[in-house]
Amino acid sequence: MPHPVDVHVGKRIRTRRWMLGQTQQQIADAVGVKFQQVQKYETGANRVSASRLFEISKALNIPVSFFFEELDNDETDSNNATMVSVGSTLVDEDGIGIEQFSDKEALAFLRHYYRLDEEPRRRLFELARSLTKVA
Repeated sequence: MPHPVDVHVGKRIRTRRWMLGQTQQQIADAVGVKFQQVQKYETGANRVSASRLFEISKALNIPVSFFFEELDNDETDSNNATMVSVGSTLVDEDGIGIEQFSDKEALAFLRHYYRLDEEPRRRLFELARSLTKVA
């Protein structure tokens, strides 16, 4: 059975890859492995070594720390919501967890969101936040 940290790191790899619209083959080519190995990393079936994780972070254009965000009950920076463990899943007080980023529609939205310039992105964020406020 995969270790929960390996599963979390794998999900973060997949999430970022999807956000960039890249295939497993493209990541595999960038880090010098076969796409099947990337599949195993993403499911947590195989652990990612430190040096390989460093190469993956370069290929995905993110810091290595990205893979460990929201692990160990950290607080999110956007609304100070505490992440708690529910089984092996991290969720906030609204029940939204890392698995929400497995939804292809949500990832497509994020891809488009990050392609926006700073001002429209900030305005869209404020709109979404205002629409989700509970009265």
